[in-house]
Amino acid sequence: MDYLQVIILAIVQGLTEFLPVSSSGHLVVGSAIMEALGYAHPPDLLAVNIVLHVGTLGSILIFYAQEVRRLFTEDRQLIPRLIVGTIPAAVIGIPLKEFAEKFLESPLLAGLMFPVTALILLWATRHPVGKASYRNLSYAGTVRIGFMQALALLPGISRSGTTIAAGLHEGLDRGSAGTFAFLLAIPAIGGAGLIEIAKLARQVQQPGMTESTSPLMLVVGGLVAMFVGWLALGWLVRWIQAGRLGRFAWYLIPLGIAVVAWQLWN
Repeated sequence: MDYLQVIILAIVQGLTEFLPVSSSGHLVVGSAIMEALGYAHPPDLLAVNIVLHVGTLGSILIFYAQEVRRLFTEDRQLIPRLIVGTIPAAVIGIPLKEFAEKFLESPLLAGLMFPVTALILLWATRHPVGKASYRNLSYAGTVRIGFMQALALLPGISRSGTTIAAGLHEGLDRGSAGTFAFLLAIPAIGGAGLIEIAKLARQVQQPGMTESTSPLMLVVGGLVAMFVGWLALGWLVRWIQAGRLGRFAWYLIPLGIAVVAWQLWN
């Protein structure tokens, strides 16, 4: 893998991890397109993926630095809620990753799920705006948001879109819905990264397994993903406040139709 490939992947990861369009869905469809064009599956894509996810995790920590600091002071009561909210994704996600990974790599499934995300975003746009702060969110509400986050294990379902919509359903104001969605992403992305690192460790132990991406390339990719993710977060937060999440639906619906038509045609 060369610098151009790593940087392109970093830009795509930085944008789609936070914008409500499903990074996993885009990765699945993008990989299928590359294979259809005759490109071989890069042997070190997993290592690159891990570094890019670490970069986007850094975006959250930087963008929400003040809120993260408060978690260790006046907002300490939120830490147990974030743990509880992550449990549904862990309980559902670990078995899925282990036993149904091929199912999660289906471009047809991603194509079918893109319009589902679009409908969730349109609903969120039209939902009455609440007034509650994420600091007052109940454990029951946190679990419900956590189950919506677990849905994003399916390619094409946006983690940010579903959790923001769920927060609005719980009566949070728009700013709080966005903030809690991304605070909840910290353990989710971090935990997923640990699972991928374990998988990479098993692969490296296989005979003949080599890595072609240099450490410097990985650092560059991680920094690009972090910067692009930071910009995407700023863009998304402004659109959440303005009630414009539904605009992403008009990208996802034709995308889903195109992907399903392509898969059924082949």
